[in-house]
Amino acid sequence: MPTPPIDSAELARFESQADQVAALQQHKQQRFQLWVYVSWVVMFAFLIFAFSGADFTIGPFRITTISLDTEFIMTYWEFIAKGVWLTILLAVLSIALAMVLALLGGLGRLSKFPPAYALATFYISLIRGTPLLLQIIFFFLALPQLGIRLPGLWAGVLALGLNYGAYMTEIMRAGIQSVGVGQREAALAIGMTQPQIMRRVVLPQALRLVIPPIGNQFIAMLKDTSLISVTGFVWELLWRAQKVGRANFRSLEALLIAAVFYWIITIMFSAAQGRLEKYMARGERTI
Repeated sequence: MPTPPIDSAELARFESQADQVAALQQHKQQRFQLWVYVSWVVMFAFLIFAFSGADFTIGPFRITTISLDTEFIMTYWEFIAKGVWLTILLAVLSIALAMVLALLGGLGRLSKFPPAYALATFYISLIRGTPLLLQIIFFFLALPQLGIRLPGLWAGVLALGLNYGAYMTEIMRAGIQSVGVGQREAALAIGMTQPQIMRRVVLPQALRLVIPPIGNQFIAMLKDTSLISVTGFVWELLWRAQKVGRANFRSLEALLIAAVFYWIITIMFSAAQGRLEKYMARGERTI
């Protein structure tokens, strides 16, 4: 039997109800976001109060907060801030190297050629089986005994890139395997070679899927660049904070300045990552 036509008044009523539900959901989302912002403001105000240096008594209780040397902060914050650009440069160069190594490692893990598979798994096992700090010290202090002397920046990039490349190999492998077999078979059916399939079909889709986890790895690497400071050869953010903090016996203030800068650049790159994820996912949106 044919479906009876829907009355225009009934259709308008359905549309009105749908609009009301959508407006209610939007209102709930706005209230939730508002309370999130309020909570952030309260926690940030509490953090400022904890370092305000206040000292007062409420009844039988005495409340004392941490007192900071504001003169030291105003004098040396700019010197410490100069390490921000080197920290970002270290992270950018290292993540670029790590992505190349991860792609090669992922292809090696999927390879049917035994030496390629063995090389990829050996690299992953060696790097993931030793601490990052040990690897950094190795490139800075051990290689010169073999006559290999790298500039401080490139030694740090090599250490971080090799370490993160090993962990990101599994991300790349999973991204490549997520592309359906049917698409590869279809590409073979129209005459594409294996390299063409990988370059034109598999990798573009795999990269879109691995962008979010790689973004998380980059943000983690921004903070792990601080481990380079133990060598004393690269004047990045934490090294500068430690230098002036120890020299003036104000390590607390110096480390707090560094922590604020790390926090700021992490927030900035997290926001950039969110925008990039939305851009990469634009093809999945429905109209």
